[in-house]
Amino acid sequence: MLSLAQEKLILATHTNKGREKVGLVLVEGEKILKEAREFIEFEFSEEDSNNFEKLVTTQTPQTRAGLARLPDWKLEDCLKKKTVILLDHIQDPGNLGTILRSALAFDASLILVECADIGNPKVIRSSVGSLFHVPWINLKRSEVNEILERINRNTYRLELSPSAIDISKIPSSDALIIVGSEGKGIQLDVKAPSIKISHNEKLESLNAAVATSLLLHQRFSSVTISAQ
Repeated sequence: MLSLAQEKLILATHTNKGREKVGLVLVEGEKILKEAREFIEFEFSEEDSNNFEKLVTTQTPQTRAGLARLPDWKLEDCLKKKTVILLDHIQDPGNLGTILRSALAFDASLILVECADIGNPKVIRSSVGSLFHVPWINLKRSEVNEILERINRNTYRLELSPSAIDISKIPSSDALIIVGSEGKGIQLDVKAPSIKISHNEKLESLNAAVATSLLLHQRFSSVTISAQ
């Protein structure tokens, strides 16, 4: 059975502040537990606590869950990927989780600037555990320009603008691509060429997760072809 201290620890991971304090995140379901296996501190099931439904965050809870450490990725890990996506203020946990999943599918890494907490259970569930495999780091807004200058990589802004070129036209060389939120777009003051995803003009804009996934697929196909 779980001890009272363990139950308090689990409940702490339900909030951003609690996760930051204990340094752990809640992982729910057999599939995600498997993806996070090397980072798991301990697992628990319905048989381990009479409060199981309060300890997990889904309305229809999985039968197993656990607490895990987050990977300690570095900028150097992110830069090993040919495509780095810099997410500017993506606040929806579902969108962030979907982008993590697409980043795993299409071999990219992520830099997060003032985004939703990656340890949020909704992010973990929607990413299906991808955050334990995709290199990612958090970066302060004040650090962005200095970091971009230091890594000296071709940089683009994914946005609709009169000068934007279609994503299929950018080179397959190493690139960093900035993606903003649906509500405010790119807020970072970074000067770079604009690129776009061409679509029916009746639609004002694409969902951030959809746009990023399409972009990553295009980049993955381009990089794969150029490597052959």
